[in-house]
Amino acid sequence: MNRREALHIMAAMPASLVPASLVPASLVPASFVPGDWPARQPAPDSFAFPPDFKFGFSTSAYQIEGAVAEDGRSPGIWDVFCHTGHHIKNGANADTACDHYHRMPEDVALIAGAGVRNYRFSVSWSRLYPELNGPANAKGFAFYDRLLDELHNQGIAPWLCLYHWDLPQYLQAQGGWTNRDTAYRLAEFTDRVSRHFGARIGHYMVFNEIAVHAMLGHGLGFHAPGLTGADNWMSALHHMNLGQGLAVQALRANVPAARIGTVASVEPVRPSTPAPADVKAAMLLDAMWNGAVLDPLFLGRYPHLVADDFARWCRDGDLATCRQKIDLLGINYYNRLHIQHDPKYALDLFFGPDNDPARYHAMNIPMAPDGLYQTVMHVHRRYDGPEIFISENGFATVQDGKPGSGLEDDGRLAYLGANLQFLQKAVAAGANVSGYFVWSLLDNFEWDAGTKFRFGLVAVDFTTFRRTPKQSYDWYGALVRGHAAAQALQSA
Repeated sequence: MNRREALHIMAAMPASLVPASLVPASLVPASFVPGDWPARQPAPDSFAFPPDFKFGFSTSAYQIEGAVAEDGRSPGIWDVFCHTGHHIKNGANADTACDHYHRMPEDVALIAGAGVRNYRFSVSWSRLYPELNGPANAKGFAFYDRLLDELHNQGIAPWLCLYHWDLPQYLQAQGGWTNRDTAYRLAEFTDRVSRHFGARIGHYMVFNEIAVHAMLGHGLGFHAPGLTGADNWMSALHHMNLGQGLAVQALRANVPAARIGTVASVEPVRPSTPAPADVKAAMLLDAMWNGAVLDPLFLGRYPHLVADDFARWCRDGDLATCRQKIDLLGINYYNRLHIQHDPKYALDLFFGPDNDPARYHAMNIPMAPDGLYQTVMHVHRRYDGPEIFISENGFATVQDGKPGSGLEDDGRLAYLGANLQFLQKAVAAGANVSGYFVWSLLDNFEWDAGTKFRFGLVAVDFTTFRRTPKQSYDWYGALVRGHAAAQALQSA
């Protein structure tokens, strides 16, 4: 079967079942073909974003903090996952990670040194509340209070993500996200954290990537807590959606002046081949990865393709709770997803080969900057123009151990530049995009890949923990400072 025949199959389906993200490569506007992507990084002063556009860095607690057993912190699911079995590349763990817990002022100075004035980070739940039904950990809160002091002193706005995959192990022992009660535990945690920090934080994000955490951690078992199967995948996803809605309600009550939102991984999904089984698998993954996260939030329903499957865990009133008005949506984008039928995995699908042309590769995966335009425009059109910021976008290199290796990162610069060019096109097309945050400030612990892949604009020596800015750090800093200078000139 060729691509044209596959299009006839999709054309015969009800329109509600054909995701916009399954548009074939042949229908992508000619101006977006890979040959038009920059062969090298664009100059930092070649971009023009709206005056109030915000540039930032993103990190997460577990990937950078370390100090996993210090000052009262208790184990989380990733601590257990790292130290049991053989889950992590080269047997790595995040016991020390980037040692951010002890080097935090240096890292904040690096943010400021690039001229960046926005920083998205997460807090460690088990550092703040180490015991089930226990009191707050004063030393844990003190660390984040010091972080906020440093950020404010440097003129950097904090963007707090409440949950970035690091559930306390004591909750996992009760079923974790497959247990409905965890949704209410998240709401309780959100209430307590937001009462403590209050207006010191102007932007609160609830989740990071429900879809990824549900699929890789609960459906396929590649991430903590290592569960597998469709039931675990779907129950975890629904309970996270429910917890998100409850958490937004708590934030509205406690910090009414704050801007409240959440962060989703949103990426176009395509079949690896035109075979009907692959087309069906891609449609199902699109419904689970994109639709089953965003439709409940914005529309109060699950996509038609999977609605009956979620009914098993969805009680009366759940979807009304999932549907919340948010101020902005963070989109994490790296690449299009190519999916094939594979009965060895949950829902009979798995990642397949990418047969589209690509200029950039990271972690052995072809990268597609034009997919950022498609993603932003899809969200803009389907959900009635919500305010969007790109909360993660980044490029991984492999450290080869040589002195200075990875500091001249032309591939990263070209990839980031291409994404920003396509983001400009989305803004010009009317999408309500208010910011762009790079992943990540530092080379860090990259989940099951350990420290093999490096996303940082600042290199980290994981023996000495010395920080060394890369070429991309200087390029991004020049872009951010240039934008700030242009904004100041317009305001004068």
